[in-house]
Amino acid sequence: MNEPPAESVSPCATSRVFLINEFIDVSGAGRGVRDVAERHGFSRIQAYYLVIAAIELGNNIVAHAGGRGRIAICYLPPPAGPAIEILAEDRGPGIPDLERALSDGFSTNGGLGCGLPGVRRLMDEFELRSAASGTWVRARRYKDERRDRDRAQTS
Repeated sequence: MNEPPAESVSPCATSRVFLINEFIDVSGAGRGVRDVAERHGFSRIQAYYLVIAAIELGNNIVAHAGGRGRIAICYLPPPAGPAIEILAEDRGPGIPDLERALSDGFSTNGGLGCGLPGVRRLMDEFELRSAASGTWVRARRYKDERRDRDRAQTS
């Protein structure tokens, strides 16, 4: 397992932090990332992707870490961005097999097993670290309307 970083260092220009204790808190993180995306001119498609990622990560904090975690939403201006970064941290038991956890269809709680793999596909950058002391995920999506418009036209 990879140990979560002692400190999460990010070049955030603005940040909103949501404590995740129960499922109702997850919706607040989803609304928060949508608000940040809209404020910084991200397209509707980009905002949807970010909301889905935040909700999936938040649901994992509740389901697997007993609601002992948080989600930070960060806007990254140029030169690091423009991008939005979602940092999810928990104090759960950790993920024993990261490779399996990132495989489609693998679930430890009877779900569909598409949460973490889906977040990884929706985002431009994805980093996952876990240890017995908790799990840390950094997921970043860059503002790029052409990519999303092209993707929407081919689906």
